[in-house]
Formats: sequence, structure tokens, C-alpha cells
Amino acid sequence: MTSLSFKNRIALNYIVGTGLLVLVVFSAIYFIVKLTVYNHIDENLNTEIQDHFKEIKEENGKIIFMDAEEWEEREHNSVDVNPVFVQFLDLNKKIIEKSPNLKNEKLIYHENKDHFQLFDTKLLGNKIRQIQVPLHLKSKKIGYLIIAMSLSDSSKVLDNLMDTLLITFPIILLILFFLARFYAGRSIKPINDIIETSKAITKDNLKSRIPLPKTRDELFTLSKTINNLLNRIEDAIEREKQFTSDASHELRTPLTVIKGTLEVLIRKPRDSKEYEEKINYCINEVDHLNSLVDQLLLMARFENQKQNILKENVYLNAAILDVLKLNAEKIKSGRINVILDASEEFYIYSDNYLTVTILRNIISNAVKYSKPDNEVKISLSRENHKIVCTVSDHGIGIAKKDLESILNPFFRSDSLNHSEIKGTGLGLFIVKRMTNLLQIKFKIESEIGKGTKVLLVFDEYDNSLK
Repeated sequence: MTSLSFKNRIALNYIVGTGLLVLVVFSAIYFIVKLTVYNHIDENLNTEIQDHFKEIKEENGKIIFMDAEEWEEREHNSVDVNPVFVQFLDLNKKIIEKSPNLKNEKLIYHENKDHFQLFDTKLLGNKIRQIQVPLHLKSKKIGYLIIAMSLSDSSKVLDNLMDTLLITFPIILLILFFLARFYAGRSIKPINDIIETSKAITKDNLKSRIPLPKTRDELFTLSKTINNLLNRIEDAIEREKQFTSDASHELRTPLTVIKGTLEVLIRKPRDSKEYEEKINYCINEVDHLNSLVDQLLLMARFENQKQNILKENVYLNAAILDVLKLNAEKIKSGRINVILDASEEFYIYSDNYLTVTILRNIISNAVKYSKPDNEVKISLSRENHKIVCTVSDHGIGIAKKDLESILNPFFRSDSLNHSEIKGTGLGLFIVKRMTNLLQIKFKIESEIGKGTKVLLVFDEYDNSLK
């Protein structure tokens, strides 16, 4: 079975089911015809019984069964056309009278058969249908009557029917197999298209798509699903190529700056102050490069790898305070007023390291892009068994057209000129990926010149998990 093609397996499975159905139909036809033939013969035998009951009479103290002329009738004298055999027995089962067509033969009285029971037996090697009944005259039992009819013609009809059905059955199955194979081949044509398209697809050719069948059946759905999968794969690979290109550019830029600065320094002797200035500049670029590499490694580590997630009880208030400590120098130098609004202690069920990373990126952005003497507010609240964290600032804001793009890697909004603010363009991209990974609701709202508001919705810690 495994060596057969898919088309042949479909045809074979169809033939097995259809063959069983045809077999049942043919069997039903045969048994219905047989039942009809036997019912007809049985009706004739019962009619003969009734007719012969009426012919019994008594004359001069003797019992007469019928007129002599009656035996000369063809049905009692012929053995050619549906002969009827009649035989009378006395109480001792001895023959009193029989129809001339029996000649030297006789009908056997079967002791094991009930009276009026119809059964098959044989006469001279030929099948006959027989019935035997007691004879009564004036309530007195006087003997037995046996009547039989030949089954030769009926057997020939039934045998011919059986032979016809047996010959027709394999022919029908063979015809149905080739028809099923032909239509199965047409039906699975989209599968062949899928195979050919799959062979044509390579890393350098992702444009091929499977032609959609005209009929909207399961194969149409399969073809459409595979096309959608190919679209997603193509998009993913294009994004990966773009990401690799952008990452290479972002890594090359600080290295180029560092190399250029050092080359300038060694061209001629300089005073210590200028050396110190250029070296500090290189150190800042190295810090920027380290930050970029750390974020790229972080993304690679947790890229859709849920097995790396370790969910636990996280004290959210403390996590926010730790992030604020990390940004203390930026907050102080930027004269930013940070307010933490938390009326109680909040615990969430999440990965502590990733949660801190998310908060660090969001709060760092809020501080970085706030104007001096502005306020950054971090509020915590509980809504419908969820913990809601809101981080809002009154900084430079993001243009509406950039709100979706801002979540792409290495994208930095140019709505306002802030080239002096260092950044990798990976912060919000990482936040988006990690919130998806942790199933945290993430939403960002912003307006140019008015500031940005970020919303995070966490699962509350379940005490039953303790």
C-alpha cells in the first residue's frame, strides 16, 4: 500500500468502499429474485393442495381421489414444462395413487418434515419443491397427500443470474477503478502544483506561489494556507536581511568613528587636553557600541524562545526603583522630576530579568527624551485582576506617522531634530518583542511637543502558586 501513488491509493480506497456497496446490492438482487421465484412456486403448491382437497370423494363405500381424465392433463402427464407431481398415500404411507408423470418414480414422505412445510428435495437427481399434508374425509384421517414441483427452470434462472453477477462484479470494479483514478488525478492536481512550486522555491527565489484551484474546497484552503505561509516566510527573511544590514551599519558606524579619531590623534603630537578629549569621545563610542551589542545579544537570546522564560513572583515597585537607580545620573543631569505613584505594593507573575529590561528601556526613553525641568510620572494600579503600569513624560514626543515604525529595529523618528541624543533604535523594538513573549499588553501613545505615554498591563501574581 505504501508503494502506491497517492492517486492510486485514493482510487483503491474508493473501489474498496464501492465494491462492498456493489456486493451488497448484487447480493440483495440475487436473494430478492430467489425469494420471488420461491414465493411463486410456493403459491402454486398451496393452490394445488387446495384444489386436490376438493377432489376427494366417496362412491359406493370407496374413496375416489379424482376423475381418471384429470391425470391426463398436461401438468400431471408432462415432465417438460413446470410439471406438478401428485402422490396419495394411505395411513401406512403406501402409495394409493400418483400422477402419470412420476412413471416408475415416487415421492418420498419425509418423517422429519412438518405437515404443510415447504422444503427442497430431489427427484431423479433434479431439485424439486415439495409439500406433504394429511388427508381427512368427514373428520376422519384417511391418508396423506404429497405434491411437488420441479425447480429445474428456476434453478437455471438463479444460476444464470449468479453467473452474470459474478462476471459483472469484477468488470464493474475495474471500470470504477480507472474512472476513480482518472478523477482522483484531476482532483489532486493542486497537490502536484504544490510539489512543483516547492521544488522551485529556494532562498534566492521566494516569489513563486501555488495557483489556486477554481473550486473552493479543501485543496483551495491548503493552497491558500501554503501561499500565506510563503508570504510570511518571505517577509521574515526580508526583515532578517534588512535587520542584518541595519545591524552591520549600526555596528560599523561607531567603529569607523573610533578608527577615524585615533588616526587623527597619531598624525601629529598633541597636548594632553586634546588627547583626553578625543579618548573620552572614543570611550563614549565604545559604550554606545557595547550597548548596541548587549541589546543584539539580548534579542538573539530571547527570540521566540519561551523555554528561556522563568516566571516567578516579581515585586514590581522594587523593579521600578532599581531601574530609577540605574538612570539616576541621567535623571540628575537632565533635571528630570520623576514621580512614582503606587498606593500599595504590587506583585506580578512574570520573568524578573525581562520585566526589568522592559521597564529600563521605557523609563530610559522617557528620561532621555524629556526636556530639562520636566516631569516623568510612573503610576501603578489594579484593574480587573490585572496590574496596570503607566509611564508618561512631557518630552519631545513622536509623530503619529512614526508610531508604528518606531517599533521597528534601528528606526529613530526624525520628527524633531534630536541627533545629539544617543540611541540605537532598538529599545522599543526589544520592548515589543519581550511583551509579546511574556503576553504583556503594550500600548504607546504620543504627540509631537506634548510627550509620550506608555501602557503596560501585567498578570497579577497568583497566591495559589506559592
